[in-house]
Amino acid sequence: MKRKSGFTLLEIIIVAVFATLLLILFFIQKSNVDAMHRDEQRKEAINAMYYAIEEAFYPAHGYYPDSISESNIKVIDPALWTDPFGYNLGMEGTSYFYEPANCTEGKCKEYVLRAELEKEDMYIKRNRN
Repeated sequence: MKRKSGFTLLEIIIVAVFATLLLILFFIQKSNVDAMHRDEQRKEAINAMYYAIEEAFYPAHGYYPDSISESNIKVIDPALWTDPFGYNLGMEGTSYFYEPANCTEGKCKEYVLRAELEKEDMYIKRNRN
């Protein structure tokens, strides 16, 4: 009897199913890693805003602003005002939030900076003075 070389249909199906499962796992993991990277970018931006307010704005003025932007907090990289999806602080859909409190005539005594994260709870920084 003559023997044919090659793969059987069953072997090809098993390899295709295994390769498909590996691809699915790869893309799930890639999605998770990308989300964690975006979360780290958000934390970095919130920390930069926080330290700019605490180390530059507050000592110079003696109060916290009622809003923050590139125009009144100039010491941080302008790219940090934009979240990973392209929305600036204060825009609809952004994941960055600045919430002043105890304000009188644009001068505030407190604030909260927040970032909505994808893989963790809300990231929050509060005024320290």
